[in-house]
Amino acid sequence: MDSCVTAAIANSANDRLAFLHVSYGQRTEARERRAFNDIADFYDVRDRLDISIEHLAKIGGSSLTDEKIKVAEADLESKEIPLSYVPFRNANMLSIAVSWAEVIGAGAIYIGAVAEDSSGYPDCRPEFYEAFQRTIDTGTKPDTQIEIRTPIIHLSKAEIVKKGIELNAPLHLTWSCYRNEELACGTCDSCALRIRGFERAGAKDPIPYLKNSY
Repeated sequence: MDSCVTAAIANSANDRLAFLHVSYGQRTEARERRAFNDIADFYDVRDRLDISIEHLAKIGGSSLTDEKIKVAEADLESKEIPLSYVPFRNANMLSIAVSWAEVIGAGAIYIGAVAEDSSGYPDCRPEFYEAFQRTIDTGTKPDTQIEIRTPIIHLSKAEIVKKGIELNAPLHLTWSCYRNEELACGTCDSCALRIRGFERAGAKDPIPYLKNSY
């Protein structure tokens, strides 16, 4: 959902979009790829790159990629790093995005990072993206100008939902569940944050859930 709303924002500010999808051996890989292509079709995006970085699954350490680690039930009050954290995932994704952006001449990379998640995910903090911007500036060609843009990083989930509705983003095409690919489980951290966001926004979530306990 965060990526979809970010795409809607990018679409409103740019004449041309290119969409990058990165699979890393996550449990819902096929469903996320379907959502990616559905949203790309919605915005008529022709430039698409689908990349697999399976080394993150081989490295492990996350309930999203390691079958031996159970996907935990949501605890939205916890300030601990959750088991769903994929070590340094966003840096891997950004590195690929920068390489592609430099080749196709893109001037900006949009990513749907949300600081509300940063208590659990250190690579969602604003200071992480500030540091990575310096890396881009240092590590690309002198005439390359690529800016990381995180337009929803300071929004709550409810504000993200409202922004998506305002921009007519295809929220019905999105997928957030960490556990399932048919009916969203409704009880993992990602589902719980999404459900609470829609409730606080006073809007109906358009995707189906197996269980909704939030």
